[in-house]
Amino acid sequence: MVEPELIKKIQGLKTIKPNKNWASLTKSQILGAEKPALNPFLIFKPAYAGLVVVFILFGVFGVAQNALPGDFLFPIKKITEKSRAFFVSESEKTDFQLKLTSERLEDLSRIAQANQVEKLSFALKEFSATKAEAEKEVANSIKNKSEEEAVKIAKKVAPEIKEINEKEGEVLASLGLEPTEEGTGEGAEKTIVEILINDAANSSLTEEQEDDLAKIIKHYEEGDYQGALELYLTGSLNNN
Repeated sequence: MVEPELIKKIQGLKTIKPNKNWASLTKSQILGAEKPALNPFLIFKPAYAGLVVVFILFGVFGVAQNALPGDFLFPIKKITEKSRAFFVSESEKTDFQLKLTSERLEDLSRIAQANQVEKLSFALKEFSATKAEAEKEVANSIKNKSEEEAVKIAKKVAPEIKEINEKEGEVLASLGLEPTEEGTGEGAEKTIVEILINDAANSSLTEEQEDDLAKIIKHYEEGDYQGALELYLTGSLNNN
């Protein structure tokens, strides 16, 4: 290469600009400067924004499942329960509502055991409302059914109602309270006991079963539907 051409190429080097990324990296290495912090929001493209929101919502809904009445996330828990109820078939609505009543009762029990006085009124109200709804579902499940179908439903739900009533009595007793007239389950119990009494009366009974039936009828006539149901479930007629 001749000397004039070499001089011309050397002069041309002055116009070459380094790559910006290379320059920044070199500068940080020489000066010991910290690497610029990355903005996490720039990592996610707009196309992924919806997915991120979905993950966040699923996390919130998951945490809300442990919420108790009076907690900030409890309304979200109720939303998920209503969503579940929407997909429940007609034949399963009674079981679903009775299970939900048991869950509200368990919420009340947890609050009572933890002595969370500020949440008691919320828990009592939620349990009462849920149990009232369960009573309606029991009545609706029997309404317009044949005698055979009504008896089948009554025998199925009777143990669940008995268990709820017993647990409710224990929890309220621990709080120094008694079940009020509203929400005692008498509406559902009365209907169930009537069906069970009629079914037993139309069946062939042993002497022991006849004695048990007489006792159940006595409790029924006195308005003690819970006692009548208890006698039926623990006596000889339950094997009929």
